[in-house]
Amino acid sequence: MEQDYKYSSSEYKKEKAYLRAQKRLKEIKGFYWHLFWYVVVNIFIFIMIASNSDGDIWHLGTFSTPLFWGIGLGFHAIGVFGKNLFFGKAWEERKINEFMDKDKKRWE
Repeated sequence: MEQDYKYSSSEYKKEKAYLRAQKRLKEIKGFYWHLFWYVVVNIFIFIMIASNSDGDIWHLGTFSTPLFWGIGLGFHAIGVFGKNLFFGKAWEERKINEFMDKDKKRWE
């Protein structure tokens, strides 16, 4: 006997929502692993440069890896969290409420 695997509309929507959430979690996890390795590797590089130099570590070569890798990390953050990373909807709502609270004093 063959089983019929028809999804109801709500089951289909739940499955799609679950898959989207799973994909989103994977993207966020990937970004945090990227950030973790950025910090670890750059601390290691800085320590190695500092321990093997004559005390003059303040030149472009010392900071080129963190700088350029940081630019890539920034683009990764924008790709994962969106362009409204700092000024997203939640921030807008907080600012609107803050301004309304200030103006509320004038109304009373």
